[in-house]
Amino acid sequence: MTSATTSTANRTYRVRTYGCQMNVHDSERLAGLLEDAGYSAAPEGSDADVVVLNTCAVRENADNKLYGNLGHLRPVKDAHPGMQIAVGGCLAQKDRASIVARAPWVDVVFGTHNVGSLPALLERARHNAEAQVEIKEALEVFPSSLPARRDSAYSGWVSISVGCNNTCTFCIVPSLRGKEADRRPGDVLAEVQALVDQGVLEVTLLGQNVNAYGADLGERGAFADLLRATGAVEGLERVRFTSPHPRDFTDDVIAAMAETPAVCHQLHMPLQSGSDDVLRRMRRSYRRDRYLGIIDRVRAAMPDAAITTDIIVGFPGETEQDFADTLDVVAQARFSSAFTFQYSKRPGTPAAEMDGQLPKEVVQERYLRLTALQEEISWAVNRALVGRTVELLMAAGEGSKDADRGRMSGRARDGRLVHVAAVPGLRPGDVVETVITDAKPHFLVADGPLLSHRRTRAGDASEAGVRPTTRGVGLGMPSIGVPAPLPLAPACG
Repeated sequence: MTSATTSTANRTYRVRTYGCQMNVHDSERLAGLLEDAGYSAAPEGSDADVVVLNTCAVRENADNKLYGNLGHLRPVKDAHPGMQIAVGGCLAQKDRASIVARAPWVDVVFGTHNVGSLPALLERARHNAEAQVEIKEALEVFPSSLPARRDSAYSGWVSISVGCNNTCTFCIVPSLRGKEADRRPGDVLAEVQALVDQGVLEVTLLGQNVNAYGADLGERGAFADLLRATGAVEGLERVRFTSPHPRDFTDDVIAAMAETPAVCHQLHMPLQSGSDDVLRRMRRSYRRDRYLGIIDRVRAAMPDAAITTDIIVGFPGETEQDFADTLDVVAQARFSSAFTFQYSKRPGTPAAEMDGQLPKEVVQERYLRLTALQEEISWAVNRALVGRTVELLMAAGEGSKDADRGRMSGRARDGRLVHVAAVPGLRPGDVVETVITDAKPHFLVADGPLLSHRRTRAGDASEAGVRPTTRGVGLGMPSIGVPAPLPLAPACG
C-alpha cells in the first residue's frame, strides 16, 4: 500500500455532476481514480470527507449554481474538520484560480485536461494546508486510460473522442475541451469488451462531435466502421452514440446503423435552428435542406427510427421569419422529442458580442410556441405506437414516480422511456417484451402482462449492488496516421 493510499484509508468521497454526458462519464473516471487511491463512496445521507463538483460552463446560470452549491458546503466543511472540496470540469477550466478567490474554502481546482491529477492534488492540498489550482492547456492522457467506477450495471459510456474542432459562435466547449483527439479503434473495442465481460448489455459511444471520429486518425469512414465493429462484439445487445453533427453525417453511417443488428435505430442530431441565416451566424456548416435530407435518408433506411434534436430559440438577430423557418423544419422532421433552449449569453463566445440580442419576453414567447408544437408532435408520434410490441432494457431511476405508482421503467431499443407494472423478480438490467397500452408526449405505458422476461447477468449485478469497473484501456493519446487495425463486422441486410 502506498503512502498516499495509507493517508486516504477510511476517507469517503462524493462526486456531484452537472451538465452533459461527457461530464457524467468524467465523473465515473473521478470515482475510479479516488477508489484507486483508497477512498470509498460515502453512504447516502452521510457527509463525505471529499466532495467533488464536476461543473458545466454551457448550461444557463452555471456560475450561480456552482457558487450557490459552494456556499451551502461551507458550513458543512466548517463542522467537518479535514473535509476537502474540489472543483473540476468546464467551469473550472474557464474560471481557474478565481474560484478560490471567490470561495477560499475550496481546496482543489482542476480542469478538463488533467482529470487524472485529482488524487495527487487532494493529497498535496492536505500536506501543504493550502489550495491547489492546476489547469492544463492540453490533454495529458486520454481519459479512458484512467480507472473508472461505472454508475450502471447494464449500460456504459465509452468515449471515442474528446474535444471539438467546430467553431459554433454560441459554444464555449472547444476552448475548454480543446481540439478533437480520437482514440485508437482497438482501444475503444477493448473497453467495450471489458464492459461486456462484466455483463453490460448496452454501450453509448460518446464524443463531442462523435461522427467526426477518424479525422484525427486520417481515416475516412472510421465512424461507420467502428459502429459495425462495436455491434459485432459478442454479448453486446445495444449500441448507441451521441452526439453527431449534421456536417459529418454520411450515408455510410446510415448504412451501418441499418445493417448492424445491435445498433439501435435512434438518432439524436442537433438542429439548433431551421433558418439558414441563423445557421450561418451560428457558424453551423450545414443548411436546413441538408439537415432534412439526412432525416429523409435515415427514415428510408430505418422507418422505425426515433429522431431527437436540440434547438436554440432567440439567437441574436433571429427574426420572426427565422423562427417561422424553425417551426417549419420541426413540423417536417416530426422529431420524437426535442431539447429546446432559450438563448442566453455565454461569456467568451462570439455570439455574446453580436448585435441583435433579443428581449427576454420575445424569446420566451417564441419558446412557448415551439414547445407547444413539439409537444403536439411528440404525443401524436407516441400514440401511433399504442398496440406495438417493444423490447425493454429495464432501468433504475428513470421514472420519478415509479415507486408511488407500483411501476418500473425501461428503455425501448429506439430510446423511448416506457413504464411497466412492477412484478416480482423484475430488476434493472433485465430484458422484457411487452405491449404499449398508452402514450404521453414524453413516455409510453405498458400496463398489461409481460410477454417475456429474460433475467441477465446485468440484472444479477444490479440486484447485488455490483457495478462494473474498468482499469483504463489504451496507452494514452493516439499516434497520428498510425491507427490500430479495425476488425469489421459483416454487413447484415
